[in-house]
Amino acid sequence: MDTPAPQPRTNWAGNLTYNVTSLRTPATVAEAQEMVRAAPKLRVVGSRHCFNDIADTTGAHLSLARLARVVAIDRAARRVTIEGGIRYGELGAALEAEGLALHNLASLPHISIAGAIATATHGSGAKLGNLATAVTALTFIDARGELVSLSRERDGDAFAGAVVHLGALGPVVSLTLALEPSFAVRQRVYRDLPFAAAEAHFAEIMAAGYSVSLFTHWQGGPIEQVWVKSRDGDAAPPPDLHGARPSPVKLHPLPDHDAVNCTEQLDVPGRWHERLPHFKLEFTPSSGAELQAEYFVARERAVEALRIMNRWGRALGPFLLVSEVRTIAADDLWLSPAYQRDLVAFHFTFRQDVPGVLRILYELEQQLAPLAPVPHWGKLFVLSPAKIAAAYPRLADFRELAAKHDPNGKFRNRFVDKYVCGG
Repeated sequence: MDTPAPQPRTNWAGNLTYNVTSLRTPATVAEAQEMVRAAPKLRVVGSRHCFNDIADTTGAHLSLARLARVVAIDRAARRVTIEGGIRYGELGAALEAEGLALHNLASLPHISIAGAIATATHGSGAKLGNLATAVTALTFIDARGELVSLSRERDGDAFAGAVVHLGALGPVVSLTLALEPSFAVRQRVYRDLPFAAAEAHFAEIMAAGYSVSLFTHWQGGPIEQVWVKSRDGDAAPPPDLHGARPSPVKLHPLPDHDAVNCTEQLDVPGRWHERLPHFKLEFTPSSGAELQAEYFVARERAVEALRIMNRWGRALGPFLLVSEVRTIAADDLWLSPAYQRDLVAFHFTFRQDVPGVLRILYELEQQLAPLAPVPHWGKLFVLSPAKIAAAYPRLADFRELAAKHDPNGKFRNRFVDKYVCGG
C-alpha cells in the first residue's frame, strides 16, 4: 500500500512535521523489499516517539505496522523472533502467556521494539543493559532490496555494529531477542530523598532494586520521588531509604497528574510487563504536551553530575516538567552510548516550547561539558557532531558498515549525514 503522506505528518510530540512524500505500509516482507527497491530515498517510521529529525526524509516513509507478528517462541532456547512492527506492550503479553520475559522495558510500553533498539533506548537498572542488548539476531532490507541476516553467534563484531543502527542500514523486518523465565515485580515509591543522601549513597540507592529511577525538578530541595522496582526473591526495599520514606498513596512523576495511568505501586505484586514500565499499556499518552532530552554520563562521574544539576538546575524551572535519573550497564554495541562503559542517564521532560528548550539545552550542555555528556539518539540536543563523534570509538567502522549496505545513501537523511557520516 502506497499513499500520499497525510498532512501534517508529525512526530509523537507534534514539534516536528516530516518532509515525506508518501507513506508506504507493506503487508509482507516481499512487498517491503519491492518498496525499498523502488524508492530513491526512504526511512522507516515507527511509533514516532523521537523528538528530533532522526526519522525524517525527503523521500518515502515506510511503516512496518502491518508486520507486527510474534513469529516464533523457542521456550527451550529462550528466544523469541518477531516482526519489525510490533510494540513492547503487545510482545510482553504474548511472552507472559508462555511464562517468559524480557530482561527490561522502557517507561512506555507503547513504543515499537525495532525503533527502540535502533536508538539504544533503555529502561533502568544498575546491572541491566539497554533494550538493544536483548537482540541475538536481526534481518534488515539493504538498499538493493535484499535481505541481510546477522546473528551474535555467527557474525560477532559486524552484528554488534548493526544492532544500534539509527535507520542507516535499512528497515529491520525481523528481530530475535533473548528471554528469561517470567518474574513478578513489586514497585515501591519513596518521597523526599535528601540530596546529601543521594550524593553520599548514589550507587547504593540505584542498586536498591532491580530497576530504580529518581524523579526531581532540580530546584535545590530533596529528590522528590525514588521508584524502586524489586523482583521475586530479591530483598525487600528498606522501610527507610537514606531518609526517604515510602509513599502511602500511588504517585505520578508529575505531581499535578493523576496516578491512575501509572503502573501499580504500594508493593502490589504484578508480572514483569505490568511493572517495569512506568505507565500502563491501556493508557494512550497524549501528544503535543511535552518535549524530551536525555544525556548520558559515565557512571563513575554520576555524583559530579548530580552536584552540577543541583547547583545549576534552578535555571530549568520555567521549562521543566520533571527530570528522571537512571542507570544503564555497559555493552558492546558500536553506536550504543553505553559501549564499554556503565552510564547514568539524566532525562528531562520539558514544556512544549521549542525555542526556549533549545536555548536551555545549550546551557545544560555547557554545564555538563566537563563530564563529556552524550545525548540519546532520539531526543532533542544541540551538541556538535564533533563532540558526539568523540564518544563513539567505532563510529568510523559503522560508517563503513553503512556504506556497504547503502552505498548511495538511500537511507541517509540530514540527521545521519550530520551526526554519523560527518557531512
